Amino acid sequence: MSDVVDRMLAAMNDHDIDAVLRCFAPDAVVVGPELEAGNPDEIASYILQIWEGFPDLRLLLWGRVGHGDALATELLATGTHRGPYLIADGQVLEATGRFTTLRVSWFWQIANDLVVSQRYYYDQLELYAQLGLRMPLTFDPTG
Repeated sequence: MSDVVDRMLAAMNDHDIDAVLRCFAPDAVVVGPELEAGNPDEIASYILQIWEGFPDLRLLLWGRVGHGDALATELLATGTHRGPYLIADGQVLEATGRFTTLRVSWFWQIANDLVVSQRYYYDQLELYAQLGLRMPLTFDPTG
């Protein structure tokens, strides 16, 4: 079951979009903080946008655990913010030149050695702080 994940991680680190897309079933779904993608064009668009923002992005697999057709992975993502990057509220952050190190979790459902669904999570505040963003805090005193 983890063969496709190994192929996916290698393709992501090689920045090979064709190889990445070959890892997904035609009707695969990818869900994360910035998107919900339900077709190969949407998946490719999102990945290419990440690579544009972080052209030296690298993923290091820390661990995995699987059961049946489900697999959970923990990774370390590193990269330098050298291009535009779409943040979760829909705004585009222009290059900051800052190097980032981020812990991420990817959850997979695999069928016939293809990714049927991928859900990923990361601490957005951790990334945004490394990029120099300051999140405004507002409090509702009536709340």
